Parts: sequence; structure tokens; C-alpha cells
Amino acid sequence: MQNKFSVIGLGYIGLPTATILASRKLDVIGVDVSASIVDTINQGNTHIVEPDLDALVHEVVHNGYLRATTTPEPASVFVIAVPTPFKHGHTPDLSYIQSAAEMIAPVLAKGNLIILESTSPVGTTEQLSGWLAQARPDLSFPHQSGETSDIRIAYCPERVLPGKIIHELVNNDRVIGGITPSCSQAAMAFYHHFVQGQCIVTNARTAEMCKLAENSFRDVNIAFANELSMICDSQDINVWELIRLANLHPRVNILQPGCGVGGHCIAVDPWFIVSANPDEANLIRAAREVNDSKPGWVIDKVEQAITALTHQGMTQKDIRIACLGLSFKPDIDDLRESPALHIATALTQRHTGSISIVEPHIDALPEQLQSDSVNISNLESALNQAHIILLLVDHTLFKNIQPSLLNNQLLIDTRGVWEI
Repeated sequence: MQNKFSVIGLGYIGLPTATILASRKLDVIGVDVSASIVDTINQGNTHIVEPDLDALVHEVVHNGYLRATTTPEPASVFVIAVPTPFKHGHTPDLSYIQSAAEMIAPVLAKGNLIILESTSPVGTTEQLSGWLAQARPDLSFPHQSGETSDIRIAYCPERVLPGKIIHELVNNDRVIGGITPSCSQAAMAFYHHFVQGQCIVTNARTAEMCKLAENSFRDVNIAFANELSMICDSQDINVWELIRLANLHPRVNILQPGCGVGGHCIAVDPWFIVSANPDEANLIRAAREVNDSKPGWVIDKVEQAITALTHQGMTQKDIRIACLGLSFKPDIDDLRESPALHIATALTQRHTGSISIVEPHIDALPEQLQSDSVNISNLESALNQAHIILLLVDHTLFKNIQPSLLNNQLLIDTRGVWEI
């Protein structure tokens, strides 16, 4: 098992991580519960859109360095990169991590290293050690035996940006937190296989909180921009001009508002802090509530536009809406926690007229948008037919829209592409 590595979960983080490892001519086994994902990867193809990933997967699979399976196999290092959503009431759902622990437990052997990369509440790495100990009482784990444990366990959160994952997996610094110092050192040796940034050692709980703090910081700053946009709208002020002017101050850098906050990280991680510290996390909770409220504010703007058109003599059934973008950020296909998808779904349920969806990075509408009144459309057709144009995601395609295509429609621009 020397230099044999296993990555559990072949999603947006797991597959790129497995691929980067395999590109170093290391023997990598990717494990996923989805047979279709496993089959796709073993054919040298990918199931996600990420620049440079498809060519790299094709290369490492066909050269024999990466193989996917639904069943874990013995390895020297196991990297767990599974989802960590939240349940009702914004409490963390750690069931995927527990399932991963149960999957790998039968194949563990003395000397193995387990690294948890999934964004997790503080204390999850220690919980992982406990779950594994229950499944394998014949082995010792760091929460039991400290430095002398048979198995070493560490936490190292991913810190990558969709659209730049391959570059950032290699070049970004990594915060590595072992349950014990020897766990940290073992994990650092693993990341030196491919990380060119710094590997900075701390303990597991600090590393877990570091990832949550990073995304909460971003969420708070986005919330300020989103709240400012709603205030400016009520005051008849162009928020885009205001932010541009305010940012001329040498110590001010206001972010750009949008239709909410999406993605698995920023829209989820702050709730892990709030769940564990409900009495102290007041600002973090308020920021989450502001950002979660923004899609509703956008929906209200669309309904106001519909009402304005009905006052001009149109029936609601005759009013056609074009929604530009579904992903949670520009130029990717990722719909996780996407406020744009939430808005389009709500409009589908409320609006009796037709809705055209323009999303250049997907081929078919997600299940919640499948309706007789909703269609996926090309940009020009959607713009030509729409009475209301709702820009939700600032894809490059939308930034390059010719002004001649925007005639007498009502425009709702949540990203400042047209600065209306």
C-alpha cells in the first residue's frame, strides 16, 4: 500500500484532488456512492464543469494512475471530501462524514492517515476519530492513544474557488490541523506531494474554525453590500455608482451586491458557527439573514414589474420573463445553494406566463424548473421574446450583450452589468 491514496467523495473537491494526486504519478483510488459518477470517471470523463479538469482526468485515467470505484480499498492515506449540508433549523448534517467513516473502517490498517477536508463544525474531526474507533476496536485512534495511536487523523479544509480549482489546489496555502502533532506532521507530508503554497500546522479545532471564519467573513461583507443595495433602491440611489464612489476612499472596499449568496460554503458554513454559539454569533447570524432575504427582495421586484405591465393592459399569462443565469457564481455550472435557482423556482410557482431560462453552462433544466411554462433558451431568443429581463448571474456571455438587444423590456439587473 506504499503511496496508495484514496479519495472518498468525487465531487467538486474530491475529483480535482484525486486528479492532482494522480497527475504526480501516484496510485489513486477515487470512491463515490454514485455508480454513474464512477463509470464516467473510469471512461476518462468528468461529471462537473471545471477548467482544465476534463483533460487532466482523461490523462491520469488512461495512464492508469486514477481509478474510481464504489467500494473502498486498502490505502495508506484516505482523504474524505463529502458534503456537509445543514438540516432543518440550520443544524449541521454530519451523516455523510459518518457514512464515509463506516465505509473505510473495514479496510483500515495500522499506520494509515485519514484527512477530513469537508467543511465541518468544530469538533467534527474528533467525532470522526470516535466513529472509527467504534467500528475498529482492534485499532487505536488519536483521541484515545494520542501520539502512539495506530491511525493518524487530521483536518485540512479546502480553500479553492470554483473555476480556478486546479490552480488553487496546487498554489494556495493549506491550514493543517491534526488531533495530535504527529497527525499534523503526517498530513503535512501528504500535502507536500502536490501543494506549492505553505502548509501551516495548527490543531484540528482551530483548523475547523479557520474555514468557518473565512467564509463567515466573506458572508458578512457580502451582506453589507446586499443590504446597501436594498437601502439605495428605497432612496432612489444608483448603488453601483455609490459603491464606485465610496471605494475611491483608500480604506474602503465595498463588494458588489447580487441576488443573494450561494455555493456550498458561504451560504452554509456561517450557520455552523451560529448553531454552536447561538448567544454569541449575532453579527454572523444577521449577515446570513440579510443574504437569505435578498432572493425574496428580487422576487418582489419582478412582481412589481409584472404589476406595472398589467396596468398597461397586459394579462399576467401574456407576460414573458427571461431569467439570465442559474448557477451560484459566474461562468460555472454549480447550482448548489444558488439564489438564482431559488428565484427562478419561486417565479415558476407564482407566474402564470412563460419563463425562459438562459444558463449557458447546463444542458437541461433542474427538476424543480421542469414545467410546461418554463423552457431553456438561447440568449438571443429569450431577449427577443421577453417583456421582463431578470439578470441573476453575471456570466461573461451576459456581460457581452449588445445594447441593441435590449429595447423596451423592463430590466432587473441584480449584478450591475447594465447599471440601471
